[in-house]
Amino acid sequence: MNSILIAEDEDRIAAFLEKGLRASGFVTTVVTDGLAAYEHARAGHYDLMILDLGLPLSDGFTVLRRLRAARAEIPVIILTARDSVGDTVAGLEGGADDYIAKPFAFEELLARVRLRLRSERAPEATVLRVGDLALDLRTRRAHAGERSIDLSTREFALAEAFFRHPEQVLSREQLLSQVWGFDFDPGSNVVDVYVRYLRRKIGSDRIETVRGTGYRLKAR
Repeated sequence: MNSILIAEDEDRIAAFLEKGLRASGFVTTVVTDGLAAYEHARAGHYDLMILDLGLPLSDGFTVLRRLRAARAEIPVIILTARDSVGDTVAGLEGGADDYIAKPFAFEELLARVRLRLRSERAPEATVLRVGDLALDLRTRRAHAGERSIDLSTREFALAEAFFRHPEQVLSREQLLSQVWGFDFDPGSNVVDVYVRYLRRKIGSDRIETVRGTGYRLKAR
């Protein structure tokens, strides 16, 4: 089980990251300043670090520079504001392996985390299968038997959440967090809308409504 170090001083974002990553099978540790981020990363107990650039005590650039100077090889994904192109470039040139711009959907972050970890272990399966349904992570298409199905970006992200947790009930809150991100209105009915879209494409009986709880992808 991979261990992720989260260096983020905004409580809401840190809680969002920790909840989503733990639900996806990762062990997480949260630190809220740059000095703690450096010390934890240097300890060598983590497989990847998510690093906010705007940390107190020691900013993300300094943390990254010190880690690379110390030859710490931990993969680092930096968090940056969407309009901070210069910061993004500086972070990548300073030794970051990837970046993600705020605000972001959890599925986007999760994809980047898995991509960075994949090079450290055996390749992950590129096709997820549940019964006679398949989801190709490379082509971003679904298959029901011999039928190929085109999916929109959101439909694909929602399908991936279900395919990675077959027969497991996923709440609307979990799906909002994983697919639409931490800044989405929790009172929205967008999950129900997109579940209807997905049912039309893969089969109305494939995704079961669990009343009062959420939805479940059934394996025939």
